[in-house]
Amino acid sequence: MSVDAAQLWKLNHRLLTVVLDACGDELAELGLEAKEFFVLAEVADSPYPAELATTLVIPKASVTVYVRNLVAKGFLHREIDDADLRRHRLVLTGEGEAARDRALVALAREFDRRLDRIAGRDREELQRILLALLDPTMETS
Repeated sequence: MSVDAAQLWKLNHRLLTVVLDACGDELAELGLEAKEFFVLAEVADSPYPAELATTLVIPKASVTVYVRNLVAKGFLHREIDDADLRRHRLVLTGEGEAARDRALVALAREFDRRLDRIAGRDREELQRILLALLDPTMETS
């Protein structure tokens, strides 16, 4: 039986969307929109706006809007990069860390509810597969 890659992609996207939608109220209680959450969750690993845009695969202009919103909400602040005084680095505030952590707990709880439907060995296999799909060293030409 042939596996339709487009169908797998659609199923994966639907699963992620359903989980995110199920957490919508909790994100709203934290003062976060879904896309703002993704910025907040990634900023520690990608502290520069251009890096965030690349990592999250969203336009730089969108990152600018999300960053402005998150700064206004007190979740992020900008600071001058000591290594390059022309650049600003984004840093999570204490409130930002708390909001990010609470949102991650909500998402993990909701995703875990769905993972409970499969055996532990299948969870491990799913993790292995996802890591393989994301591994840049596994790229083929």
